[in-house]
Amino acid sequence: MTITNTAFERSPDGGQGMARDMRVRWALEEVGQPYGVRLLSFKAMKEPAHLALHPFGQIPTYQEGDLALFESGAIVFHIAERHAGLLPDDANARARAITWMFAALNTVEPPIVDREVAEYLEDETWYEQRLPFIDERIRKRLGELSGRLGNADWLDGAFSAGDLLMVTVLRRLEGSGILEEYPNLSAYVARGKARPAYKRAFVAQLAVFTAAPTA
Repeated sequence: MTITNTAFERSPDGGQGMARDMRVRWALEEVGQPYGVRLLSFKAMKEPAHLALHPFGQIPTYQEGDLALFESGAIVFHIAERHAGLLPDDANARARAITWMFAALNTVEPPIVDREVAEYLEDETWYEQRLPFIDERIRKRLGELSGRLGNADWLDGAFSAGDLLMVTVLRRLEGSGILEEYPNLSAYVARGKARPAYKRAFVAQLAVFTAAPTA
């Protein structure tokens, strides 16, 4: 059965791989599973056909036969459980990798997304007032993460789905200057982006943007 991932017809990030379908693409590339992509306009995302797959009208969704999933973390977890390569065989190491998946999405990502929302959706005066407090929260999390990672290549031994999600979360800070304050985290993200599976996923999603007509 062919796996189908949904993605933006024209990504707001300019094809830089920040949209969450990139997480699913990368996971599928890591485990060597072929997949198709269904592109959606913002209008189509709010129509009944897509809402039947994703009740919140977002991307990505994952379809394989009768199975339909939404939420990038849940999809990556499903891929990691079904195919070898993203979760360790040892039960304790596996549990720790899953813990890092949750940490990436529940602990590290929220203040980073708050920064994006403030930047793009709030008026300039309110944004300028809030930004120092948001950045303080982000730096607190990055400091804790940096201390835990130390000089290791990955969060807990070998590369896992926890690293995949954490790297995609940290990438959302690119261009802010904050990530560069933590050299080991910058190097960690660079290692993730250097993986062949990441490169294949990035090229595939970028091709969608470059092929799309200019609005």
